[in-house]
Amino acid sequence: MKTSRILGAMLLLVSLASLNATGLKAQETESDRTLSPYFVVISDNPDVDQLPLKSTTVKGNIVGSIADVTVRQTYVNNGKNTLEAIYTFPLSTRAAVYGMQMTIGSRIIRAKIEEKNKARADYEQAKQEGKRASLLEQSRPNVFTMNVSNIMVGDTIEVELKYTELLVPEKGVYSFVYPTVVGPRYAGKTRSDSAPGDPFVASPYTHQGTAPAYDFGYELTINSAVPLQDVTCTSHKMKEHVAGLRHITLRLDSTEVRGGNRDVIVNYSLRGNEIQSGVMLYEGEEENFFLAMVQPPKRVQADKIPPREYIFIVDVSGSMWGTPMDVTKKLMRNLISNLKPDDKFNIVLFSGNAALFNPVSVDATSANIDRGVNFIQSGHAYGGTEVLNALRTAYALPRLDDDVARTFVMATDGYVTCEDDCFELVRNNSGSTNFFIFGIGTSVNRYMIEGMAFAGGGEPMIVTKMDEAARQAERFREYISTPVLTRIKLNTKSFKAYDIEPSSVPDMMAERPILIFGKYTGKAAGSITITGKVGREQWRQTFDLSKYAADTANAALRYLWARERIKYLDYLNGMSRNHYNDTSAIARQILSLGLKYNLMTNYTSFVAIDEVVVNRDGKQVAVKQALPLPEGVSDYAVGYDAGQLSARSMGKSNRASLIGFVVHEDEVEVSSEDEIFSIVETTPEFPGGLDSLAAFLQRNIKYPAKAKKNKIEGTVYINFCVEKDGSISNIKIIRDIGGGCGAEAVRVVSMMPRWTPGKQSGKPVRTQFTLPVRFKL
Repeated sequence: MKTSRILGAMLLLVSLASLNATGLKAQETESDRTLSPYFVVISDNPDVDQLPLKSTTVKGNIVGSIADVTVRQTYVNNGKNTLEAIYTFPLSTRAAVYGMQMTIGSRIIRAKIEEKNKARADYEQAKQEGKRASLLEQSRPNVFTMNVSNIMVGDTIEVELKYTELLVPEKGVYSFVYPTVVGPRYAGKTRSDSAPGDPFVASPYTHQGTAPAYDFGYELTINSAVPLQDVTCTSHKMKEHVAGLRHITLRLDSTEVRGGNRDVIVNYSLRGNEIQSGVMLYEGEEENFFLAMVQPPKRVQADKIPPREYIFIVDVSGSMWGTPMDVTKKLMRNLISNLKPDDKFNIVLFSGNAALFNPVSVDATSANIDRGVNFIQSGHAYGGTEVLNALRTAYALPRLDDDVARTFVMATDGYVTCEDDCFELVRNNSGSTNFFIFGIGTSVNRYMIEGMAFAGGGEPMIVTKMDEAARQAERFREYISTPVLTRIKLNTKSFKAYDIEPSSVPDMMAERPILIFGKYTGKAAGSITITGKVGREQWRQTFDLSKYAADTANAALRYLWARERIKYLDYLNGMSRNHYNDTSAIARQILSLGLKYNLMTNYTSFVAIDEVVVNRDGKQVAVKQALPLPEGVSDYAVGYDAGQLSARSMGKSNRASLIGFVVHEDEVEVSSEDEIFSIVETTPEFPGGLDSLAAFLQRNIKYPAKAKKNKIEGTVYINFCVEKDGSISNIKIIRDIGGGCGAEAVRVVSMMPRWTPGKQSGKPVRTQFTLPVRFKL
């Protein structure tokens, strides 16, 4: 006998139709419900405008290497009821959000920065008093939620926010990325177990392939002291207006008006691949700021790259279905096929649980590489994203040789909410392992991708489409060959600098500038010197500050310095597990910085209130703006929907609606001659596929009368095996919730017709499923 990991594959939701106009009240409280995204159902009710956001317009201006961006959101109420609009959206992970205003007709109400709880209280009071108000809150450094209250019938309200960010080139190429949509996140927990910053996860989405319901506008102007070259937009069609060699304006083509479902990516370089390097100075009324941007040395190739052990950690969850999974497989095939014979490797596939290629890492022989590639090719995108379990599995792998460097390589879209936990786990193991991560998709969670690379001393890489896989794989191989610069130190002479960020500079693996922010007292004088090692050689660069003058055009430095300090403090807060503890010492520092420098943080928010009372009774309908799925992301990222049924169409039949599925694994004992495989080349299939399975369940599952009477809700787990001949056997309840729900799930599973069996090496094999069936009133 031996133990095998068994792959299960579907999460079902049994929905009880309303028996009357008001429906039944569920025993399960709001706090007990799973925190998860969901599909929106747009009704034909003309009384409520369910899509109040009509447009988002982005206008960016880049001068030198600093971008200043204005985002304008326009809300219109075309219904018959007063509205509160709630809209979740992303911004750059580097964005320093420093301003907001609300425009109603000819009136402009400028927002003020406040402590987060106070801002929320002020907004709620204004809402109840019938005043128009807007509130901007931060859930993650790259995820924000806008609330706009008392949008009267026929109202048009514009909310404008401003942010700045520093562009950092790599190999002379500058990239300005504007993210457009927050991808659906997997939380894997109930609302009561979630952190204060997690409620955004419960956002409504439209189905795959559905264009955004709002218009998208975009304009970017680039101004440079050095002639521009190779200005391209790799994501959208643009119209260019060139005004000389140093100025260009890009405007979104009219055919892209519904293009707000993928990141806008604009790349450019300067003549001769120069970069903006040197020292920028700004002298304020109370504080002076500087930024040193240091041109990196050219990479020195190692004489011989020592053998390494690579652990490839591959996301095969539901959100990776379709194009992201295809891109991932191509990328991983490239990486594994190019390993050297003296390298070792292993693979962890993860979704609801982790599947391991081999108990220990294997040599990169041709045979093992073929096996590894086939293992990845057999992965199918299903279910939740239990990334922490995958990381723990990878870190638990035994080391065969302590002298062999170990490198983790992850591929994921980052659609999870456990970023801080991941950062901590990677950070705690960074002394023994470098961590590189590929973000796969058109709108990935860059906070997750960049944060894990930072914690693990590696580099983040984004692959948005198939033809980028080979280039990014080569970029990775270049990174691991040898760092650009190591043992980096900052020294000043006759320059009174303080509050320097970062306090210590990590080794540079990419050819990008070294960035050092700080403050200084008095006039800028003396010099700044950066030292380090390039291969075995010493390297230094000195800036004579007498050659640089303070400039009011560099006022953004105060925001950028504060954003960098807040990023470091957030990092410490997460490490101390106090990320949402408003009273911790670090939280108080972040709050103080946010208030002082007028910046959005985890503890500060912007609120704008129009003092005119327009809605005397304060009654309004709260509407969450439906988000489009990012381009290339399938419905499986939210959950499979076989066709949502309204109470009217379902009547009193109490039919089941299949809306999602997860991969679930269990440990079972099987004989060696009749093994159940965790990963098979051809997965079992219900006759006619998932749509037919959904229809079967809708016809047959009845909500048990006892459960209905006692208002029982929850999830039943059923385990069964798809035999080699496709029949269903060994049906058993793993977890029940009572009220006859378990027995009902078993009854329906036992009625299933023969499936098409799973196959391995062309032969039918037994495949066991654990089926979570969620009963919901």
